[in-house]
Amino acid sequence: MRYMLLIYANEAAMAAAPTEKTYEISAAYGAYTEALKKSGAWLAGDRLKPTQTATTVRMANGKTNVLDGPYADTKEQLAGFYMIEAEDADAAIAWAARCPGASTGTIEVRPIWEMTEYPSQSV
Repeated sequence: MRYMLLIYANEAAMAAAPTEKTYEISAAYGAYTEALKKSGAWLAGDRLKPTQTATTVRMANGKTNVLDGPYADTKEQLAGFYMIEAEDADAAIAWAARCPGASTGTIEVRPIWEMTEYPSQSV
């Protein structure tokens, strides 16, 4: 089964981190990514640019509303993700616990709907 590991972190704290701490965190993520790849669990993953670079899009009454930046002001922001293959939720949670971001932020583990799980639609 596929899972998303959504990494939430405090962008202000990340931006204020000393250079040596930034290198240390990068190295930890590099090792974590390699461990996922060697295990065969890694499907995709990447770091996201800061929330101020985001664009929020909503449709209301047939009109497209586009806003610069994030929609909600939160303590932690979505900073990156991994898509993994895991035997079950317990295995996905174990990978999330090993993620470097788990020690300073939050890792949300969310199962992905498989196409075979969608209800069939007759046309």
